Amino acid sequence: MSLLVEAVTAVALCLRFLIGYDEPGWRAVYLGVFHAVSAYNNAGFALYEDSLVGYATDPWIIAPITVALVIGGLGFPVVFEVTGSLRRQTGAAMPRRWSLHTRITLITYFLLGVVGIVAVIAFEWSNPDTLGPLNTAHKLLVGGFHGLSPRTAGFNSVDVGAMHSSTLLINDILMFVGGGSAGTAGGIKVTTFALLAFVIIAEVRGEPTVHVMGRRLAAPVQRQAMTVALLGIGAVVSGTITLLTITGMDLDVVLFEVVSAFGTVGLSTGITADIPPPGLIVLIVLMFIGRLGPITLATALALRERGRRYELPEERPIVG
Repeated sequence: MSLLVEAVTAVALCLRFLIGYDEPGWRAVYLGVFHAVSAYNNAGFALYEDSLVGYATDPWIIAPITVALVIGGLGFPVVFEVTGSLRRQTGAAMPRRWSLHTRITLITYFLLGVVGIVAVIAFEWSNPDTLGPLNTAHKLLVGGFHGLSPRTAGFNSVDVGAMHSSTLLINDILMFVGGGSAGTAGGIKVTTFALLAFVIIAEVRGEPTVHVMGRRLAAPVQRQAMTVALLGIGAVVSGTITLLTITGMDLDVVLFEVVSAFGTVGLSTGITADIPPPGLIVLIVLMFIGRLGPITLATALALRERGRRYELPEERPIVG
């Protein structure tokens, strides 16, 4: 599947570089393949100093990259299940109902994508350093791309450092949540975020158990989601405080850098080159924690689950 998506994306990009920008054949192939692999794996590496700013208004470059990063970011289980159901619909067998994981991932990914796109377009619409000089169609294209790219893809088609602080904060949230489980994206994952939301809704309603789309969430799953999210917040807060102490830079740009590292996004407001070596080590550690931490932690918590032969007397401390 990886090779297929990357190959299709590479062909589309190669043709555009070859026909639209008169790149030599070997150069067009190199650019197409590199950016296709980078997009699908949510790496965010581009072969240009300003990432994809030079192609910000070219849908023939932006669209294939966006599709590839979304497919990679959804996660392999979701893509396998969706494509499998589509194959069954074309055959004689009746389509099987999607699993709860797939439904939660698709719905949450879509809703966060809409929030990101609307927020970027609304906050940056009149910003003279980002969307301001563009016409309406190009504003929508760039805004749509930047509403999806922070989900750990890491490409940028406008100067991130010129964005408003409100836009940076929205990007912080999107980068922290990340993409789907068991995919190429980082972050705490959209399922973790959604499960916590369902737990909150059940608590607000006063319900004894958490029900989601006709299913009941097991208590261990709720605890795992809460643990992953809180430890992720702890890593981001610790990294931000450390980097603020080392660099003395403003909070909004440092927080953006830290969350980008934790979410393995790769976006930056432009301060990376000015961070001293100790600060870079902090970012390196955060990248390792963000890439391996949620997966390893969730697996470890699931494997360590064991029964208890007794229970202590119950008591309810004051909350709030």
